[in-house]
Amino acid sequence: MSSVNRESLRTEFSAIQQCLEQMKAEGKINAECQVLINSLIVLLKILIAIFMEKKTIKGSGNSSIPPSQTPKDETTPEKKKRQRRQGKEESEKESGHLRIEESVQIITVNDCPQCGDDLSHIPVHHYDRRTLVDIVFVKTVQHVDSEIKYCPTCESKAQATFPSSLAGPLQYGLGVKTFVLTLLHAQMVSLSRVQQMLWALIGQLISEATLLKFVSQLYLALEQWEQEAIETLLRQPTMHVDETSLR
Repeated sequence: MSSVNRESLRTEFSAIQQCLEQMKAEGKINAECQVLINSLIVLLKILIAIFMEKKTIKGSGNSSIPPSQTPKDETTPEKKKRQRRQGKEESEKESGHLRIEESVQIITVNDCPQCGDDLSHIPVHHYDRRTLVDIVFVKTVQHVDSEIKYCPTCESKAQATFPSSLAGPLQYGLGVKTFVLTLLHAQMVSLSRVQQMLWALIGQLISEATLLKFVSQLYLALEQWEQEAIETLLRQPTMHVDETSLR
């Protein structure tokens, strides 16, 4: 063998076992000798596995050591090492929740800066672009007025019915709820800080009870999906989970 590794040893052992089977079929070896030789092969496999395990560098991929405690492998090729992405590369993946308003402004060249010749009729060779990215927070307020009339016949009061989404005098839209849930659960921001951020952005002081109500509404909306997901996972032959919960 040119090199000894796990695969080469497995190939050699398989060849030896096939040779034993052939010798047994030809009557050159009895069953008792074959059992003895197979036992010796199994013992050799165990010894070699222990020996190779001592030579193998332990990491999160072949042991219970978490990635944070795995020593750096200097033998890994550079092309396989994880490189930290730069901000420009990360920005190429836009979030699916963004609403982008993009515009292009063209600055024309009418005169030559050197000789002053008229260039308004000259076709453009190419453009040089500079980009400004900014965020503008816009608070949208939508009023819904329900008509109130009095019947001239019976003098009773008649009022139009509000939509079911407007259950009270003041409601908050999906944008506010999504922003609150992202801060509370994805960013782990406290309730008091979420209140301060909303006050700074939209000028509304939302109570902690209302913020927790948003969380409860999300839970109820995902309750059926969660149950279906659990049932689907329990029907799977295997489930891949992190070992942290087992400690």
